[in-house]
Amino acid sequence: MGNRLLLTTFLLAAACAPASTAMPDPFVAPAVQVETGPIDPVSGDENLQTTEARSYAGSVPAAEFPDGLDWLNIEQPLSIADLRGKVVLLDFWTYGCINCMHNFPGLKQLEAEYADELVVIGVHSAKFENEGDTDNIRQIILRYDLEHAVVNDNQFVVWNTWGIRAWPTLVLIDPRGNVVGGHSGEGVYPVLKPVIESLVNEFDDLQLLDRTPLELKLEKEGLPSTVLSFPGKVLADPQAGRLFVADTNHHRIIEADINTGVVQAVFGSGVAGFIDGEAAQAQFYNPQGMALAGNTLYVADVDNHAIRSIDLNSGQVDTVVGTGNQASRYPPVAGVAPEVELNSPWDLVLAGENLYIAMAGSHQIWQLGLDDGVLEPLAGSGREGTLNGPRAGAELAQPSGLALGPDNRLYFADSESSSIRWVELSGNSLEVGTLAGGDQTLFQFGDLDGVGTKALLQHPLAVVSDGELLYIADTYNSKIKRIDPATAEVTTWLGEDHGWRDGEEPLFYEPGGLDLVEGVLWVSDTNNHVIRRVDLETGLTSTLVLSGIEAFMPVTDNYQGTVHALEPATVAGGAGTLLIDVQAPEGYKFNDLAPTSISWSVEGDVAEIPDEANVKMPDPTFPMEFEVDFNKGSGALIADLNLYYCETHTQALCLFDQVRLRLPLVVGSEPGSAVGLTYEIPKPDLPNN
Repeated sequence: MGNRLLLTTFLLAAACAPASTAMPDPFVAPAVQVETGPIDPVSGDENLQTTEARSYAGSVPAAEFPDGLDWLNIEQPLSIADLRGKVVLLDFWTYGCINCMHNFPGLKQLEAEYADELVVIGVHSAKFENEGDTDNIRQIILRYDLEHAVVNDNQFVVWNTWGIRAWPTLVLIDPRGNVVGGHSGEGVYPVLKPVIESLVNEFDDLQLLDRTPLELKLEKEGLPSTVLSFPGKVLADPQAGRLFVADTNHHRIIEADINTGVVQAVFGSGVAGFIDGEAAQAQFYNPQGMALAGNTLYVADVDNHAIRSIDLNSGQVDTVVGTGNQASRYPPVAGVAPEVELNSPWDLVLAGENLYIAMAGSHQIWQLGLDDGVLEPLAGSGREGTLNGPRAGAELAQPSGLALGPDNRLYFADSESSSIRWVELSGNSLEVGTLAGGDQTLFQFGDLDGVGTKALLQHPLAVVSDGELLYIADTYNSKIKRIDPATAEVTTWLGEDHGWRDGEEPLFYEPGGLDLVEGVLWVSDTNNHVIRRVDLETGLTSTLVLSGIEAFMPVTDNYQGTVHALEPATVAGGAGTLLIDVQAPEGYKFNDLAPTSISWSVEGDVAEIPDEANVKMPDPTFPMEFEVDFNKGSGALIADLNLYYCETHTQALCLFDQVRLRLPLVVGSEPGSAVGLTYEIPKPDLPNN
């Protein structure tokens, strides 16, 4: 009876909502937890009328998906009719929206708990033009490891059919194909869990559930490993000769030689989690911005909603502030570290003892006193918008990048308003203002050079100052732009359409991080999975090749790479030859900027392999032969390969294959004095192949 009442409550709340407004929620979902849209691009009318308006009621059949849309993570388009017998959850989202990102963990939890009964379908209705591109959506699916079908609704056909008014909005459909209700905002797990449980129980009793697994073809299948995975922010320390990279999707921080790219240290196990401790055991969850104070590196640990610290001498990782969970109150409440709850801190900048925090999740900028631990808002009311004025009452929109200017201003990339804004740090006004980009609505974006608010940007994520000019990662335009704070003039400096090209006319793909020191602009080229180096005088761009990451792979009882069992071989005892042949796929070659390595081990003492057979060199030439002594008995030869390879014409992107070849071997009186191990690297299933 309780389940039936719960379901009815949810259903009735949804049934009363006209399609032209956001569906009401029977549970608490503050308005600040959603982003309203879309706005009519011609009139700017935020009350754009929907087409094919629908009411929500428990007996109303769910609308079918129209033909002709692009689908991802699945081979064939889905239909509501084909999903009869399943509980279906539609997630209307857009990929730059922080509130949408906050729902991903809850969706994954629901998918895990109801793996056979629930089908989640992401309906990606793009806010930004760049977000409507199917290839770009594919990248974000990989970035957030989404394992459900996603449909590209870039013309808002599905959105309008359902009368959706805000990101994120979720709609639940029962196993008969009828609408149950909807929820706008965050906190999807506690809201939807009891309703889904009720539906599963009810339709199980009616024997109307279909627990046949849905066959998916995930976008990540067949993709090669890269040294970096969607790197976020980058921080250069030329005095110590080191470069720090937030290897965001590998959930770790990498320290590399700033000149050679050789990895010197890795902080984080590579597994998402929230654990303090030694470098190899500690865990981060999608880290981003960093700030350096002596030999302490502070890290904005976004999805742990925490600020972490790394002792660069010992490698010890600790939590400065944050609990590992998103703040339970909106906006978060000020207090004293370490117990204060945070909401998606995205970037950091240090000024003396003040650590400034771009709190993207609550649309604010906070400050942490490192001397006294006091943590409090600096600017932003928590309401998402473009309103300027006194710091406490100003409206920000997902600040994601910070830079100190020489004029007592803290500049920030306000990503969802597509603008570069500032907050006064001292003086009489203590206000927030807009330097360039949108200042009227969250839909004022584009790609247009100009002065102040006449210029258009598209979801910038990073800003840095050289003391005179500001450099902007205009992320969704895949460009680097410059702004003169004195005149507010915006000019495009580097980049065109997204892509990858070094040289005097470089291409980038959604760059998300910048640092500028000693005449060099460092660019975290996020969707290209690399770090770029730009000469500030000439604009000449090169790619820093990172190598040596295999030395920091976690040591476990289970081998972390792929194991290939080869066909058994026999050989006579005594002196003989060991041959190994490894081939790169067509159109690829071994990287001559990063060393491939081969190391040998023996099971059963069936061979004595010389030290020179353990090879580490860039651009190796295969096959390789080595003289060995075979000993009578049975066992196996094992070759552990760390292979750096790349496309023939873009060798700066290191693809990485870690593989173990195991050759069972019998040594006796059989004729023959040579054995061989062969391996062909699978051709990467890249979109351009």
